[in-house]
Amino acid sequence: MPADLQVEEPPRRLNGFTGTAGARESHVWDRAFGPWDLYFGLVWAATAAFVLGADFPGLSYRLPAAALLALLIPWYAWAGRPLLLKDPGAEPGPALRYLGVTLALFLPAAFLVGETRLITFALAPHCFMLLPVRRAIGAMAVVALLPVAGWAVLWRPAGHIVFINAVSSFVTFAFSSFFGAWIIRIIEQSQERASLIAELDASREEVARLSAAQGAHAERERMSREIHDTLAQGFTSLLMLVQAVQSELDADPEQARRHLELMAATARQNLSEARALVAGGAPADLDAGSLPDAVRRLAARQVPPAEVSVTGEVRPLAAALEVVALRSCQESLSNAAKHAGAGARCSVSLAYGGGELTVTVRDTGHGFDPAAPAAGYGLRGLRARAAEVGGTAAIEAAPQTGTTVTVTLPTTPLPTTL
Repeated sequence: MPADLQVEEPPRRLNGFTGTAGARESHVWDRAFGPWDLYFGLVWAATAAFVLGADFPGLSYRLPAAALLALLIPWYAWAGRPLLLKDPGAEPGPALRYLGVTLALFLPAAFLVGETRLITFALAPHCFMLLPVRRAIGAMAVVALLPVAGWAVLWRPAGHIVFINAVSSFVTFAFSSFFGAWIIRIIEQSQERASLIAELDASREEVARLSAAQGAHAERERMSREIHDTLAQGFTSLLMLVQAVQSELDADPEQARRHLELMAATARQNLSEARALVAGGAPADLDAGSLPDAVRRLAARQVPPAEVSVTGEVRPLAAALEVVALRSCQESLSNAAKHAGAGARCSVSLAYGGGELTVTVRDTGHGFDPAAPAAGYGLRGLRARAAEVGGTAAIEAAPQTGTTVTVTLPTTPLPTTL
C-alpha cells in the first residue's frame, strides 16, 4: 500500500453521519439506502437503453459495451453496496478495489460507445462516498475525461464533435466536483454540529446531575443545622436538667420539682420542633407569636433564665430572617449553657434598625480563644445561616472575659395588606 494512503484523512461519506458519537437520531440518508439503489438502477437502465439504441458504432460494438455495463450490476450488489453501507475508516483499500474494478468495466465500454458516459452520473456519488475529497475529485477526472480521450483515439471523429464531447465531459467533471465537495462539506458541518449537540446534551446531563447533588448536599446541610439548633440542643438541656434533678432530689425537692416541670416543657418544645421540622414549617416558637416573644420563651428555658431586651420599632420581618435570628439565639444560648460554666449569666438583645436587625447574645462565662481551632459545628453553622440571608455573624471572646455573639441581618419590611 502506498505511504500516502496510510496518512491521508479517512473518507467522508454520505452515510458517515452514523459514526458521530452521541447523535440523537440518524440522518435521513442513514435511515434508508433504497433511494441510492433506485438512482443507480435508473441511471444504469437509461445508459443501457442509449447504448443499445445508438446509431454508431455497429451492434457488434454496442453489445460488448452493454455486456460490460451489465457486469456493473452484480459487482455493485456484491461489493459496492455493502461497502457504501459501512464506514471504511482509515483503510481505503476495499474502496479503491471496488472503484478500480468499476473503472475497468466502465472505461472499455465508454471507449466503444460514447453514450456509455451517461452512467458517470451514477458513479460520481460512489467516488465521493468512498474517498476523501481530493481523491474523489481525481477519480472524477478519470471517470469524466478519460472516456472522451479513449473514444476520440479509437474512432477518430471530426474535430468539432471531439470538442463538443470534451466540453460536455469537462462540464460534467466540474459540476460533479463542485457539488460533490460542497455536499461533503455540508455533511462534515452536520457531523460537527451533531457532535456539539451530543456534547451539549452530555453537559446538560452533567449539570443536572451536579445540580441535584448540590441540592441534596445543601438540603443535608440545612437539616444538619436545623437538628443541631433544635433537637440536639433540646436534648442537651434535658441532660443538664436530669443532672440537676439528681443532685436536688434529696437536698431541695422543690427545686427538683421545678426542674422536672422544665424538663417536661423542654420535651414538649422538642416534640413541637421535630413536628415543624418534618412538616417544613416555621419553628414552633415563631408559630405562637412575634420574634421577640419567641426569644423571650427561649430565654426563659435557659438555666438560669437569660435577660431579653428589645430596642427599636418591632415589626414583622421576612420569615427567613426571623428563623435565622431565632436559631442564632438558640445556638448562642446553647453554647453558653455548655461552655460558659456554672453561674454564668446570659443576656439577649434585639435591636431593630432602619435597614437591619442586630441580635446580640452575651454571657459572663469562661470565654475562649476565637483563634483556636474549633471542632464543633455550631459557630460554623451560625455564620452559614447568616450568610444565606446576606447577613454577618461576629464572635468576640477572650479567656475568662465571657463571649459576645453579634448577628447582623439586613431587613426588608413585609408588604402591607390592604
